[in-house]
Amino acid sequence: MELAGALRLGELAAAFAALPVFPLFDTAYFIVSVLYLKYEPGAVEMSRKSPFASWLCAMLHCFGSYILADLLLGEPPIDYFSNNSSVILATAVWYLIFFCPMNLFYKCVSFLPMKLIFVAMKEVVRVRKIAAGVHHAHHLYHHGWFIMMATGWVKGSGVALMSNFEQLLRGVWKPETNEILHMSFPTKASLYGTILFTLQQTHWLPISEANLIFFFTMFMIVCKVFMTATHSHASPFAPVENIICPVLFGTISTGHTGHHHDQHGASHEVSHPPPPPAKSKEELNEGTRKRKAKKAE
Repeated sequence: MELAGALRLGELAAAFAALPVFPLFDTAYFIVSVLYLKYEPGAVEMSRKSPFASWLCAMLHCFGSYILADLLLGEPPIDYFSNNSSVILATAVWYLIFFCPMNLFYKCVSFLPMKLIFVAMKEVVRVRKIAAGVHHAHHLYHHGWFIMMATGWVKGSGVALMSNFEQLLRGVWKPETNEILHMSFPTKASLYGTILFTLQQTHWLPISEANLIFFFTMFMIVCKVFMTATHSHASPFAPVENIICPVLFGTISTGHTGHHHDQHGASHEVSHPPPPPAKSKEELNEGTRKRKAKKAE
């Protein structure tokens, strides 16, 4: 009975891994990507002032992962734009979200129940891209573990990693928002996922690629749908990271901060003159006698 259940699960995973992502899942991926662009401050105004710049930003949101992966592997970064069907579909989604009369399309796709469906479908595409990136890099560099991980990572989160360049197209420069410094959940999940797929490709992880795609996709769907529904930005990895990271990498030292505070406090004290010393009792009596003598005169 258990064997039959395992076989059915394997068949389900294989059928799921063979499910085509174009055009249905790709459409959901483009919708969510362009929605995130429209949420950016000033994105709507930019679409009116410079539609071409807005379109370029939308294409980066939709295809940034392919561009970055091609750059890493030494392939033409514009190669994916030869896929006319995907570019036309992404352009149609961009136009409808930004320029549909009365914002009807935007209101429909941003309606929370509909948006949750699109978010779940986007994660299907994300995991497929991670797996495809690792597989492609493994074909080119059979023993290049780090190349496989780098390619799979940018395939899963290339849009976020290119966020600073995309901001420049919108006339914004915020280096403090670098995704490497402040990783979001999709970026971390793509990194951990590409490690798993690399181990699977190199036969260090005893699981089939179809099963790994299925289980990791379910994990990503549950996490992203829950985070989107609750408007949460907390990472599911935080509890584990809070335990492991201090052990492996230490904690932030507060000694330098305290030393700086002491120096700042000392300079603050020096900058203000000290209060005059209190007068003695004799000096007070002498002053009183002088005032009385002046009054008498």
